[in-house]
Amino acid sequence: MSAASPTTRKPSARERLLAAADELFYAEGVHTVGIDRIIERAGVAKASLYSTFGSKDELVRAYLEGRHELRRTRLLAGLERYDDPRDRLLGVFEVLAELTGTPGFRGCPFYNASAESPTGGPVEQVSTANRAWTRGLFFELARDAGAKDPAALADQLVVLYDGASAGGRMDKNSRAALVAREIATMLVAAATL
Repeated sequence: MSAASPTTRKPSARERLLAAADELFYAEGVHTVGIDRIIERAGVAKASLYSTFGSKDELVRAYLEGRHELRRTRLLAGLERYDDPRDRLLGVFEVLAELTGTPGFRGCPFYNASAESPTGGPVEQVSTANRAWTRGLFFELARDAGAKDPAALADQLVVLYDGASAGGRMDKNSRAALVAREIATMLVAAATL
């Protein structure tokens, strides 16, 4: 009889590959990390990677899709603490400040991967979808906050968000996101007059 409890299950090869890819790709970059390191970290056979994902590009796609879902879940959960629509809109920068202040923050995984990747591939596809989601979130929040032109305000806030994320990575702290929130406060006030 096994010593493991009946409810404990070993993670699947897919789960282990994704966990290894998430750790290594985020820390070192999608092109720096070879599949052999991922396979070794995951403790699976090379055939498992290819039978599960078909290629490294598809593993990168799955990694970025997982990062998008994590980011989306974290952001939406963080915004639940705000009742007022304007506070929710500005709260995006507070949630970003919390993230950029965590140990191991290495910037946006989509920017990082995009900087290394050719156009038209899986990285661009997932990054474009992630960006569209971010812009859509800002649009909805701007509309709910009463912006006269929510699309224009969303465009401005996306630029601030991008800068705050890069600043958080480069400065290794959350100050850029807090400064971005201050600027966003002025933009929101002007857009909702």
